[in-house]
Amino acid sequence: MTINQIHQKLLNKQISALELAQDYLSRIKKINPELNAFITVTEKEAIEQAKNADNIIAQGQELPILAGIPASIKDVIMTKGVKTTAGSKILENYIAPYDATAVKKLKEQGLVMLGKNNCDEFAMGSSGENSAYGAIKNPYDKERVPGGSSGGSAAAVAADLSVYSLGSDTGGSIRQPAAFCGVVGLKPTYGAVSRFGLIAMASSFDQIGVIGKSVEDVEIVFNVIKGKDELDATSVEIRSGIKSESPLRFENQKSEILNKFKIQNSKFKNLRIGVPKEYFVKGMNKEVESVVKNVIKKAEELGAEVAEVSLPHTEYALAVYYIIMPSEVSANLARYDGIRYGESVISHQTSGVGLIDVYKKTRAKFLGDEVKRRIMLGTYTLSAGYYEAYYKKAQQVRTLIRQDFERVFNQGKVDMLITPTTPTPAFKLGEKTADPLTMYLEDVFTVPINVAGVPALSIPAGKSKDGLPIGVQLVGKWFEEEVLFRVGDVLEKVFSSTHF
Repeated sequence: MTINQIHQKLLNKQISALELAQDYLSRIKKINPELNAFITVTEKEAIEQAKNADNIIAQGQELPILAGIPASIKDVIMTKGVKTTAGSKILENYIAPYDATAVKKLKEQGLVMLGKNNCDEFAMGSSGENSAYGAIKNPYDKERVPGGSSGGSAAAVAADLSVYSLGSDTGGSIRQPAAFCGVVGLKPTYGAVSRFGLIAMASSFDQIGVIGKSVEDVEIVFNVIKGKDELDATSVEIRSGIKSESPLRFENQKSEILNKFKIQNSKFKNLRIGVPKEYFVKGMNKEVESVVKNVIKKAEELGAEVAEVSLPHTEYALAVYYIIMPSEVSANLARYDGIRYGESVISHQTSGVGLIDVYKKTRAKFLGDEVKRRIMLGTYTLSAGYYEAYYKKAQQVRTLIRQDFERVFNQGKVDMLITPTTPTPAFKLGEKTADPLTMYLEDVFTVPINVAGVPALSIPAGKSKDGLPIGVQLVGKWFEEEVLFRVGDVLEKVFSSTHF
């Protein structure tokens, strides 16, 4: 059931929030041991929060749209009083002392939190295999990856272990697993959602977003968590969109977008869609290419004007990302030093250990290979003699990539773009772990979006001959998530496929 369907059943007292929470918790106990989508299950908290929702209904008070809806949170997002590990052994026993702003906003709406989702360590990975707590499995095929780094969130939603999940997206970490698991994933505009309480990986790319069963579900959650936060200087107030405090869909607030593009009865008019030629690369999986081209053709049949556009600096996006991102990682992860919080060799060896030894031994013992790799790469690119050649140059090219998007949207008068989300469907567990570069190439279509800071929505649009989901990516102008939701609504109805 979608959020709205559950909401109506709660209002009509066809089900109770407690029954719903117990049902999901029971399903987690049964299915999660195989999928490994959760690191921590918060049964006690979920039961208490569900009872609170039932009390609101019993007292005849207005029930917020998300009250009583079972959800999960990626384990890189702080949840007060609950273990928050970031998928790493260095934070194995770390209890978050406060809530992330996004979580706080959900709690104000009556969040029922089922638990914390497994993820690649410190959100570093494209497969869900880099977690210190074991690899996550894809619900469609247990021998395949769910994608990363929000693999646990996507797998949980796809397998009905939660209705929706908060994830984070630094280079595709929401959209890629959403595509692999046949669900909807939103990476908002950089700054649209507060990053306060998100365990930092690469601060100029990181963004909290949403994974859900439908475009509508993702939109409802986004409209609750978005907005300016005094605790995050990069966050921005968004004026458009649906108000979060009401359970209704506010058709009148959608009308501006609907009228502009004449989106009526699943038809488009005045909508101009750009198709970047650089996104249809040699070696791309033929089934993915076929599905995406089918979506483009259908959009055209529905009345949209489709034009080929060029984002010429796209070819440098992956290189730019894998220079700037590790540089920021090396700075952000310096705080895990074995002194202030988290696991430390001091607790295992109390005598004869100097300060530098504590740093070295703690990080060597408790950080995984991919995390160490990125810290070392970042330290190298920021070091004397290499900063100008690598980091500074990458930042200059990043500006060119952003300008490509500005030119296409403004001068090209394109309202949005359609691209593949991933170059292939979900691959086999262990298939790419030996070659980090091959793994990094999985982000080829998602990384440019983070580099430019624009919003993107991945929706399921078909399946491979092996029954694996294939996603298509809708890319919008800065802070125009609303356009993606309206177009996504229509395309979702056309391409709706059987859910796991």
